[in-house]
Amino acid sequence: MAIKATIFKCELTISNLERHYYQTHNLTIARHPSETDERMMLRILMFTIYASEQMEMTKGISTDNEPDLWQKSLSGEIEHWIELGQPDEKRLRQASGRAQQVTLLTYGGNAPEVWWKQNQNKLSAIRNLSVFSISDEQSKALAEVAERSMRLQATLDGEHIWLTAGEQSLELSLETFMEAQP
Repeated sequence: MAIKATIFKCELTISNLERHYYQTHNLTIARHPSETDERMMLRILMFTIYASEQMEMTKGISTDNEPDLWQKSLSGEIEHWIELGQPDEKRLRQASGRAQQVTLLTYGGNAPEVWWKQNQNKLSAIRNLSVFSISDEQSKALAEVAERSMRLQATLDGEHIWLTAGEQSLELSLETFMEAQP
């Protein structure tokens, strides 16, 4: 018998000072049995950074032809494709053909640096791709706040993200490997 996804509920209040986006989102997250708390919380982090009324979490890890998050237009076109991890160059190239904007967040110790050095030249040709990394220390700290029922408050200002969960407060930032070209 297959193990079912674990359901997490998150009330996420976002104050993005740079984008002037102030909203509360009630998220229901189905965490795949093979997904870690760390990865799930990184999906929430990326939702926080790029939040909009159309941004949604997909089936993600359990579906090959979907990203971890996406934003679609009202007519169904993919406006923003968001991936986590260290996917192969072919997947990112395909995503860039399907979406107006592609964003990748790499994580996992030294793996992002190694992955970036191996793929930087090939990926630099993808004009609508942005690649970021989060330190292992920060992603592990983020995993520590995961609970089945969460109330998160996030404030974003420039490159800084402050996340509060109950008594815990985290300051997070992403390292930029590459930004999409206009």
